[in-house]
Amino acid sequence: MALITEVETAEGRVRGRRYRDFLSWRGIPFALPPMGRLRFRSPRPMTPWEGVRDALSWGFAPPQMKFATMMGLGKYQPMSEDCLTLNVLAPAAPSARPRPVMVYIHGGGYVIGTSATMVYGGQGLVEHGDIVYVSLNYRLGPLGYLDFSEFSTPSRPIESNLGLRDQIAALEWVRRNIAAFGGDPDNVTVFGESAGGNSVVSLMSSPHAEGLFNRSISQSADAGVCYGRERSQRWARIFLDELGAEDGREVQALEAAGVRHLGKAGLSFMRRALEDEPGTLGYAPVVDGDVLPMAPLDAFVEGKTHRVPMIIGTNRREGALFRKFGDEGMPLTTDRVDLLFENTEPQLRERVLAAYPSYPSDGALTALCGDAMFWKPSLDCADGHAQTAPTYCYRYDYAPRLMDTLGLGATHATELVPVFGLGETTFGKSMTALGGARDLRGVSRRMQGHWLRFAREGAPMDTWPRYDAHERRTMIFDRRDRVVSDPRRERREAWEGFRGYR
Repeated sequence: MALITEVETAEGRVRGRRYRDFLSWRGIPFALPPMGRLRFRSPRPMTPWEGVRDALSWGFAPPQMKFATMMGLGKYQPMSEDCLTLNVLAPAAPSARPRPVMVYIHGGGYVIGTSATMVYGGQGLVEHGDIVYVSLNYRLGPLGYLDFSEFSTPSRPIESNLGLRDQIAALEWVRRNIAAFGGDPDNVTVFGESAGGNSVVSLMSSPHAEGLFNRSISQSADAGVCYGRERSQRWARIFLDELGAEDGREVQALEAAGVRHLGKAGLSFMRRALEDEPGTLGYAPVVDGDVLPMAPLDAFVEGKTHRVPMIIGTNRREGALFRKFGDEGMPLTTDRVDLLFENTEPQLRERVLAAYPSYPSDGALTALCGDAMFWKPSLDCADGHAQTAPTYCYRYDYAPRLMDTLGLGATHATELVPVFGLGETTFGKSMTALGGARDLRGVSRRMQGHWLRFAREGAPMDTWPRYDAHERRTMIFDRRDRVVSDPRRERREAWEGFRGYR
């Protein structure tokens, strides 16, 4: 039976639920709803309220593309621009000292996702780690990750990197308020996967986020995804064309468009943009000279990121998920691979392809896609950051028999199951339908142990050595974990000099 629990925040009192082992608050607003005149503006501080505000159910999911209904959004969780909320989960038992805080940023290519997704509940981490867990929403798609600031006017300002600004606002809320929930504002770990992992990489590079977290974990980040103003402005104009905006009336069109109209135009824009530039994401952070003075990947390489301990890594077969289910933006055909190199570093094409002896087989295309989008840029981040702060690199290799049978293996996002301790859930059990439940429990126990030790102390368990750009010692998570120096060295050397889109 759930009981009521109340906490006083800087903005007002919130009412959550007390379960046997946990305290839960959902849908706490960390900024004003970005609606009306606040659409395409930076998040504004929440207006304090009187009395007690219910935090008993999830807030609205951010507006997103039509295919998000595949995830159940719009059915179990309504969507609205009034989406800037976060959730807190804490142990019910009292503690003599403040607990470490882990703040999770969900993935979804900056176009889909919500903190209410079952996978991101955080209960396993709270139960085994004695931490306070926070998950958050941020603006997606054209409302969060297209740069319309070219059309800004004094009477109607438009700002850039809105989804990233939302994440920063949520971290500012954590700094102000998490002590009231038993958390330590001076011991905050920010972590995320895929676009959430790329968000972590971006936060590590943003002066606006300095001092808001003390450690970071980036899982399967497409870390090269951040573009310059020229490409961002071109993409904004493609979107406005799909929206039907008239020249000189772009601001009025952006203000007047309904969420569904924006989503329809956004989907058409993605198809146009990704057809011409495979290996990009249509929606992404932008180098704006403010939130991001330079591309995060460049900041890592040049040692200009926040000097906090970091875990970063990818999965063995990142590209298999996209190969299996299709993705217009990925370099998964020979034509798209040719276009990728033509648009970036054509001089590297033959050297890189030689590192995949079976090219253009399906297996080679899958491996090349995962390496280009996830592994190579994450490795560049690790190489750069290791020069300035403790860095720990991993590769996730574990795959139950069913995942191998399906041709997926340890593909994109599968490490979320052990990290969040989901092996005993319906979702986790489905992965081990052909066996492997015991192995999955072991992988989960070890990964959670490393993640939680890192959150508490700034370093994983002693079996995981620090990474450096000479030995490149990397933790391989599998049935039996092992440390390997410079895994896939030949591929790494073949990709040297590849920087991707800018």
